[in-house]
Amino acid sequence: MPLGAIVYCSRVVPGTTVDQIDCLVRDAATHNLIAGVTGVLFCDGLSFLQYFEGPEDGIAVTYARILNATTHTDIVELGRRSGGERIFPYWSMHWIPVEQADLQIARASEWRGLTRRKEESMFQVPTGLDRMAALAESHLN
Repeated sequence: MPLGAIVYCSRVVPGTTVDQIDCLVRDAATHNLIAGVTGVLFCDGLSFLQYFEGPEDGIAVTYARILNATTHTDIVELGRRSGGERIFPYWSMHWIPVEQADLQIARASEWRGLTRRKEESMFQVPTGLDRMAALAESHLN
């Protein structure tokens, strides 16, 4: 079954606590495990940036849950992909607190096609997925 992926950003509802985000992510991880979906959520306290991937039917169910969630507003889809390999296969869902500047840079990055650079080069600007992977790297162990 082909994989799909979606990345979006949104605003955290004011007053949302770390405990509420933890609960949201635990609930999402349970649902995503059943749906075969993996991904990561970044939060700077004001905004979310989330990437999730999996079978197309699992992506559809997951995205419907996201669109109906009450913990965020102003959802903007940054990119969508059909096909390809998993970028974050190790988490059914995981959240990572990040600095506001790091989230803003990642959000403003190139998301077209949800691709990564082919090779390290000082002449290539990192894509959004490159920036997400870099932010997640220290949380892999």
